[in-house]
Amino acid sequence: MNTDKVAVVFAYHNVGVRSLAVLLARGVRVALVVTHQDDPNENQWFDSVAALAHLEGIPVIHPDNPNLPEVVSEVADCRPDYIFSFYYRHMLSEELLAIPRLGAYNLHGSLLPKYRGRVPINWAVCHGEAETGVTLHQMVRKADAGAIAGQEAVTILPNDTAHQVFQKVVCAGERLLWRILPEMLAGTLQSKAMDLSQGSYFGRRRPEDGRIDWTQGAWPIHNLIRAVAPPYPGAFFMLQGERIDILGSHYQGERASGEATVWPRLYWQEGRCYADCRDGLRLQLTQVCMAERVLDQAAWFQQWGPKAQALLPVPVQKESVL
Repeated sequence: MNTDKVAVVFAYHNVGVRSLAVLLARGVRVALVVTHQDDPNENQWFDSVAALAHLEGIPVIHPDNPNLPEVVSEVADCRPDYIFSFYYRHMLSEELLAIPRLGAYNLHGSLLPKYRGRVPINWAVCHGEAETGVTLHQMVRKADAGAIAGQEAVTILPNDTAHQVFQKVVCAGERLLWRILPEMLAGTLQSKAMDLSQGSYFGRRRPEDGRIDWTQGAWPIHNLIRAVAPPYPGAFFMLQGERIDILGSHYQGERASGEATVWPRLYWQEGRCYADCRDGLRLQLTQVCMAERVLDQAAWFQQWGPKAQALLPVPVQKESVL
């Protein structure tokens, strides 16, 4: 399929790669790709937009600030019909948004207006949502607030990690773009205004936000662990001055073992690590690490002594939570 439509694409990460590929497959002529320089301090587990653009012979720039006059001028010189933003990490100025003849569109990783703002997939998992998705919307001055061009939902299963949900969202974004681009390019796509009163806005998450609060129940603790599980920084807590990283968990809604007089507690049973939580439910901890070393039952005993359990911070009397 060939079209006469020209686009400038601001993109990064796997979402950027797959979305750029869809535009090209639908015959859009991409005149310029604007992306980020990779941060050497960041875990580079994702694909490269720049690599795909170079393979396709598309000019690529990596400005630290996309809103500088020289960048705005270079984008304007392309005379684009559209600007697309696919997982690009900077807000685009009103000057940039005014350039394309037929509009500027962003692909956002949630079912807007829910989870506007930063890291929407991680936030959705952290809050125990059963569904999220992807939204293509018009870009306006306010973040994630423009009219909705289309959406595609995905399920979040109880033991999905944020990375697994992210992979679903990448595929959903590809399906959404493939489905609605023909209407968009033909000028027949109908957008609907976004009702911000029905949504929510969230900021970025920091590594410190992965600290486990053992006063919570098993389900919210599990949600935190899977929301920040690798390749994200991971959840953690401090035990007797040592940082313990919990990089995976599995939730089945099981009752706590009933063997302890205080909750919460961490213990091993038949080679598996569990946490009995304040709400009387237990959570299996599938990967426990200390100082980047995975701890199995033997290593835990070696570190903490012969007993197969350790009281967690802020212990709560068992009778007070039944």
